[in-house]
Amino acid sequence: MISALTHAARLARAGYVFAREGVFGVVDPSLVPPPGRLALRLARLIERPGAGAGPRLSLALTKLGPAYLKLGQFLATRPDVVGVAMARNLESLQDRLPPFSQSEADAVIAASLERPVDQAFVSLSAPVAAASIAQVHRGEIEVDGVRKQVAVKVLRPNVGARFRRDLSDFFFVAEKAELYSAEARRLRLVEVINTMSRTVAMEMDLRLEAAAASEMAENTKDDPDFRVPTVDWDRTTHNVLTMEWIDGIPLNDHARIAEAKVDTQELGRKVIQSFLRHALRDGFFHADMHPGNLFLDPEGRLVAVDFGIMGRLAPKERRFLAEILLGFITRNYRRVAEVHFEAGYVPPHHSVENFAQAIRAIGEPIHNRTAEEISMAKLLTLLLEVTGLFDMRTRPELILLQKTMVVVEGVARSFDPKLDIWKVADPVVREWIERNLGPIGKIESALAGGGEIVQVLSGLPSIVSRSVTVLNQLEAMTRDGLVLAPETIAAIGRSERRKSRGRTIALWIIAATFIGVLFSLQYLR
Repeated sequence: MISALTHAARLARAGYVFAREGVFGVVDPSLVPPPGRLALRLARLIERPGAGAGPRLSLALTKLGPAYLKLGQFLATRPDVVGVAMARNLESLQDRLPPFSQSEADAVIAASLERPVDQAFVSLSAPVAAASIAQVHRGEIEVDGVRKQVAVKVLRPNVGARFRRDLSDFFFVAEKAELYSAEARRLRLVEVINTMSRTVAMEMDLRLEAAAASEMAENTKDDPDFRVPTVDWDRTTHNVLTMEWIDGIPLNDHARIAEAKVDTQELGRKVIQSFLRHALRDGFFHADMHPGNLFLDPEGRLVAVDFGIMGRLAPKERRFLAEILLGFITRNYRRVAEVHFEAGYVPPHHSVENFAQAIRAIGEPIHNRTAEEISMAKLLTLLLEVTGLFDMRTRPELILLQKTMVVVEGVARSFDPKLDIWKVADPVVREWIERNLGPIGKIESALAGGGEIVQVLSGLPSIVSRSVTVLNQLEAMTRDGLVLAPETIAAIGRSERRKSRGRTIALWIIAATFIGVLFSLQYLR
């Protein structure tokens, strides 16, 4: 009871902030149940003059603190939950907060690295960027007499406790929504918050971000168009991450890119194909590839930073992605539909033919337009509508993938407005399919399957022995009945006695109450 009241109080404050900033102004009253319409009208009464839905939402989330800011960024990746329009508004949400003091940063670094700052770094600048979870300093280290520039990311002090408190409120809302709403259950709101919670937990352990960067660096070491900064593991802990400093041109600085006379069409191609290679080939992709996290180095390679949000795809999801993309490229909508059923994404009681018809309604408008008119955001909108129509349960990893594809497309199209995303994607998709679903892939799958069979056969004697033991136990149970240990019987007896005492006490209370009522009635007469 007290916990529910605490949640309600904190959520009421959040609702007040949203109302003041005009966030509820975007809600269509006709879509709200009658009791909620009154609350909506009251919320509009306390709205700030001139408050609107766009930047005001960002302002409200920033006012409410790091967890709400992170929630907004996370929901930008979930258009199935908030709608495509709202998701696109949330994409502009800037993860910028006032930095904490240099002395606090020095204290965190010294405690984490177990040595004074001046022993770990030759120099350390004031914060150059500050976000909800951490801030970044520019530093200098000396290794074997050679000085190197590094980026030092420092976790905010006590940020974990604030996140845990606010996440408990989010779970409270999600659980209540799923309790009363079938649509909330389909969208798996509790799982949405669970995913966010896991993501934030990983972001707050900077060793895990370092590990993600290291894994991606290993995956892409032979890629000619992409690289990852080197991690300095000697200066990386739970609260501190030290990496190579990148002096390249940020992809959001179009003026510098123009001055450098970069081939922007080729740059757009690199962005699309790099992302698809990571997703299909590696099953591990950067899920926050906005222009601020991408640089162009002097060798013309893309360099990614900020590995706090990463996506993973299992082999089944990779095959799903490749065949879906190829199906849209070749207009084989029947195959696209079949892949959905084979993957188990569409319940089997639906018709493959009907689903293929729905997919055709998505694909044909795309192929009837020029490349620059094809909107991945529009495609995403239609796909989300189809998922609801055919009872597809939300797949968080696929939604994150789809959303990242939209962001990546936007980055690529900012350099080449006439970019044909399907033409650019075609060689990467076909290469993966030929490699994994062609003759070579089938041979490797067969060899892998053969290895699994050998493992099973090698363990067969142990399996047979355990099976015989289980059968003997079942036979004894059938013959003698279920035998309980004496301590188990004693524990059951104690439990029953407690229950009996509880029932007796309750009966006496009820009886006393009843007698009291009778006496009261008698007195009143």
